[in-house]
Amino acid sequence: MISVEDALNKLLSITPALPTEYVHLSSAAGRILTKPVKTERSQPPFSAAAMDGYAIKASAAFLGQEFEVIGEASAGHRFKETVNNGQAVRIFTGAPLPIGTDFVVIQEDIMRQGNKINIRKEQTTDSNVRPKGGDFCNGSTLTSPRILSSSDIALLAAMNIANVPVSHQPDVALIATGDELVMPGENPDENQIFASNIFGLKAMLEEFGARCRILPIARDNAKSLKTIFNLASDADLMITIGGASVGDYDIVGDVTEDLGIQRSFYKVAMRPGKPLMAGSLLNTLMIGLPGNPVSAMVCGHIFLRPVILRMQGLQNVEPIQRQARIANTLAPNGARMHFMRAIVKNDKVRTFNRQDSSLLSILAQANALVVRPPHDPIRSTGCEVNYLPI
Repeated sequence: MISVEDALNKLLSITPALPTEYVHLSSAAGRILTKPVKTERSQPPFSAAAMDGYAIKASAAFLGQEFEVIGEASAGHRFKETVNNGQAVRIFTGAPLPIGTDFVVIQEDIMRQGNKINIRKEQTTDSNVRPKGGDFCNGSTLTSPRILSSSDIALLAAMNIANVPVSHQPDVALIATGDELVMPGENPDENQIFASNIFGLKAMLEEFGARCRILPIARDNAKSLKTIFNLASDADLMITIGGASVGDYDIVGDVTEDLGIQRSFYKVAMRPGKPLMAGSLLNTLMIGLPGNPVSAMVCGHIFLRPVILRMQGLQNVEPIQRQARIANTLAPNGARMHFMRAIVKNDKVRTFNRQDSSLLSILAQANALVVRPPHDPIRSTGCEVNYLPI
């Protein structure tokens, strides 16, 4: 067995980087920007009014000063003449500032009669003007790599970036194995259960940016499994669930050996998730997950998330641990790193009493995994422990 850290490092070392593609801005949210993009225009592209009011010269912005209103400017419509001393232009928020003006007196500070206005309140140094390039200037760059947020999308639109360079979404083939499995909606016999973790993993991986396809269940014989592997060989990543342990019907290891896998590692010193394997199979990255539902989902958080993000060009993908005080006493840990299902609330974390790796009902309630290093001593109530949000 190897450590969790070594397994993750080995896995990331064989994770391929996927090519860049261009997508329309409307489809870029959540994708990973792979190249920096540069604007060729300042924002705003002109000095603009920040408030509704009257555009004048700042040097004349004094209490009691009178002006003649000679026109109007609104958003999208510039007043095209030059404004001289003693003149003002009615202006609305977002409108380009007329030539000859550099100050907006807000309409609440003005007394107007006909085409004459009078400043009735002492003015501050705030010009109520958004300067040209006040948001960003021509040549400004949005750096990469980064996961594009809604704020990034708005910025890209303002930068006039209509087509965005993003990483190709990883194509992931999910393969459940086992004669005991049927798909949800089917009619199981008394000895069968529903394939659950494959749907949980699909939902998880799609949150990380992957496109997932669920292949037919591979039965517990070499012919069936080889057929499914061939169906998955065009994927960027193939993931098997189950069949990677040491029982008589756990045949993933033997079949992958027959198909010429270049194995990177097998078995990790962790719980849950010990029977984890990875390597290159049929020129595709292959990861074999344990069959127990919680084991597979925990491995998804620890290993699959970093792999999917690394495929898309991110470098700092290792899970980041946080700290909280434990609300219940923890017994000493054994030789394997333990990821305990837990709830974090009000800056305290409490582990569940039942930690069996088959209990999806417990996982569904959890929002954290308390991380117990190998041979971690007893942790009394109030001690600080590390956890991973999930």
